[in-house]
Amino acid sequence: MVTTVLPPPEEKAAAVRAMFDRIAPRYDRVNRLMTFGTDMRWRRTVAGRLAIRPGERVLDLACGTGDFLGIVQQRTTDVVGLDFSGVMLAIARKRHGATAALVQGDALQLPFADACFDAAVSGFALRNFTSLPAAFAELARVLRPGARIGLLEVDQPRSRAVRAGHGLYFNRVVPFAGGLLAGDRPAYRYLPASAAYLPPARELAAMLREAGFTAIRKQSFLLGAAQAIYAERRG
Repeated sequence: MVTTVLPPPEEKAAAVRAMFDRIAPRYDRVNRLMTFGTDMRWRRTVAGRLAIRPGERVLDLACGTGDFLGIVQQRTTDVVGLDFSGVMLAIARKRHGATAALVQGDALQLPFADACFDAAVSGFALRNFTSLPAAFAELARVLRPGARIGLLEVDQPRSRAVRAGHGLYFNRVVPFAGGLLAGDRPAYRYLPASAAYLPPARELAAMLREAGFTAIRKQSFLLGAAQAIYAERRG
C-alpha cells in the first residue's frame, strides 16, 4: 500500500500541499468524527503541559485550520500560525485572523528571525514534512534558549491486541469513512499510510537532540495510538 499511496520523495511537498488544499473545507468535520473529538482534548493537554504564559510568543507550526491556535490563544495573545496550504490558512484566517498572525510558508525554511519564539506547537504534521532533521533544525533556530515545544502525532500501540484493532480502524475504516465524508478517498488513504514516514521514538529523539533540543519526553494517548513529544531548546 505504501508504494502506491505515498508520493515519490521528489513529489511529496507538492502532493501534500495539493491534498490539503483539496480537503480543507471538510477537514475539521472529518477529524472530529474520526477521532470522536479526542484530538482537541489532546491539544489542550499539550498546551497545558507547556505551561504557556501570557505575553509569550508561540508558533503553531503547520497550523492547518487553526485548532491549536484557538487553544493557545486562551493562554497568550501573541500567537503566529504557519502552514503550507493556502486553503487551510484561508479557513484559519476566518476563524482567527483578527487575533493571530497567519503566514503561508515552508517548515523547512521558516520566514522568521532567529530566537523569536518562546514556545511552539504542532498537530499531526511531522509525517508530512519532507525532512524531519531540516524541520527540527529550523524550529530550533527560531526558538529562544529554554523555549518549549509540544508536537502531536500518530503512534503505534505497543500491545499486540490494541495494535491490531487500531490498525483495522486506522488503515481500513478511516480511509473508507474519511473518503466518503470528504469526497476524497486518495487523501484519506494517504493520511494513515503516511505514518510510515515517522521514525521510531529513539530515532526521533536523536534528531531532536542533533537539532539542539534537550529534556525530550513522550506522552501517549488512546492506548498508544497517538503521542505528544515535548522538548526544550538547549541554551
